[in-house]
Amino acid sequence: MAVITLNGGDLRWECDEGDTIMRSALRAGLGFPYECNVGSCGNCRFDLVEGEIKELRADPPGLRERDRARGRRLGCQASPLSDCAVKLRLMPQYESLFRPQRQAATLVATSDITHDIREFRFRTETTSRFLSGQYALLHLPEVPGGRAYSMANTSNDGGEWHFQIRRVPGGESTGYLFSQMRIGDSIALDGPYGMAYLRENSPRDIVCIAGGSGLSPMVSITREAAVAPSLAGRRIDFVFGGRTAQDICGKEMLQTLPGFGTNIHYHPVVSGMPEADDGWDGYRGYVHEVAHSLFAARLPSCEIYFAGPPAMGQAIQKMLVDLGVDSTQVHFDQFY
Repeated sequence: MAVITLNGGDLRWECDEGDTIMRSALRAGLGFPYECNVGSCGNCRFDLVEGEIKELRADPPGLRERDRARGRRLGCQASPLSDCAVKLRLMPQYESLFRPQRQAATLVATSDITHDIREFRFRTETTSRFLSGQYALLHLPEVPGGRAYSMANTSNDGGEWHFQIRRVPGGESTGYLFSQMRIGDSIALDGPYGMAYLRENSPRDIVCIAGGSGLSPMVSITREAAVAPSLAGRRIDFVFGGRTAQDICGKEMLQTLPGFGTNIHYHPVVSGMPEADDGWDGYRGYVHEVAHSLFAARLPSCEIYFAGPPAMGQAIQKMLVDLGVDSTQVHFDQFY
């Protein structure tokens, strides 16, 4: 165990062996800035003043050479080898309502959603407390580092954690999950994390935009929003995009929610042109284009959540900036 001292002052917290400086701070109830948790976004940069660390990724995308030369490191990738002194500015908005825990999770069920998206249902011995839209890190055997996956279900007392995961060709983690993971197998689960969670106190209508396995957090947000008393009667538009007609899914999950067809509206989009007659007679194009055509006048007055491939996220951000949408109304976690 190492002791981390902040800004040369009296604030200290303990970091267990194998943990990271950032995650241990969140477990201690501190507002350590972060986002992706896997070394990509760079939001968790801090100055290492004293001490030794082990970096979990040798060359993380979120840390530039200029940062490294100045003594900066990534909190999500820094595991202390000794007591450390660090410098950073804590921010209260990053304090976790439900402090992340490391625990064993057992696979109890799976179900195929599309040809390459599968839902994996895990159970832990403790209750599953998280905000809809958050994610957890799954630590898989023989796969270095944790992988971030968003929950599709909502907070519950049954210890259930549901993840809708798309198989990535050649991906180590999804290869293991899809090909080697069996019912009854256990993994290490660390969570919850993430800032793109449902804002239940917002007075605005909701727009969720998802592509691929970005489906998972958007389903969780919609499930919670449909039953939250503070959001009663709120309009929810759910835009889901896939490359082909066989990639389209999600409607069957939303149909079970109260208000589907009245308050909840589903808009599927296919981005690829058909090689042959695929039977698709719905929207074609990119999700940001369809969202713009449907809601451009309304978006500045909505609470907007999105998840999906990086290119999709960048296009949505540009569209929202061009429309003058206030950044405080836009919620997403950066994954690269």
